[in-house]
Amino acid sequence: MSFRNSLAPFLLAGALSTGLASAQEIYKSEASVQFFGTFVSSTWYQGVQQTATDAGGVLASYRYFFNDYNGVELNYGFASGTQKYNYFGSIASTPANSDEATAAWIFRYPGHRFVPFGLLGTGALVFDPQGNSFATVQARAAFVYGGGVDVGIGKRYFLRAEYRGFVYDSPDFNTFYLGPDRTTHRAEPSIGFGIKW
Repeated sequence: MSFRNSLAPFLLAGALSTGLASAQEIYKSEASVQFFGTFVSSTWYQGVQQTATDAGGVLASYRYFFNDYNGVELNYGFASGTQKYNYFGSIASTPANSDEATAAWIFRYPGHRFVPFGLLGTGALVFDPQGNSFATVQARAAFVYGGGVDVGIGKRYFLRAEYRGFVYDSPDFNTFYLGPDRTTHRAEPSIGFGIKW
């Protein structure tokens, strides 16, 4: 009987210490760096076609989680490409850098090694034309959605594979001959690595 009485407190202490050890391994913050590709849909409006060259860029992200499942993220990305406009047989090309700044809500499903996640958010794309004195810098509001998976490589480090999609009005650089605004879609698959703390 005394063995049972001494076993119960021992098991309770063991369970509490295991719970505390697990709680210490729950990380609230994450930072990552990813390399991405940009693929923009072609759009038409009143005889003017707008496209963009496929390009690559870099993305920096910070996430903060309120609990195991829900959090927010802030992103900054940079890519360089060329916007193309075909109007009535004439083609205009404008090399332009694009900066992206977004904020999103994150939902994840924590696992031992694989952590899938989805995101919804908003932000802005800023297009900066290069070598065209007639075109001006232009910002576009964007709706952002996506998802991916983090693969753990140790307790604090992970690899991230992600897809993000942007819906926004394509840039016209405030020049009338490039045609009116058109809603377009930009796909950004990416891969990178990160750390959590």
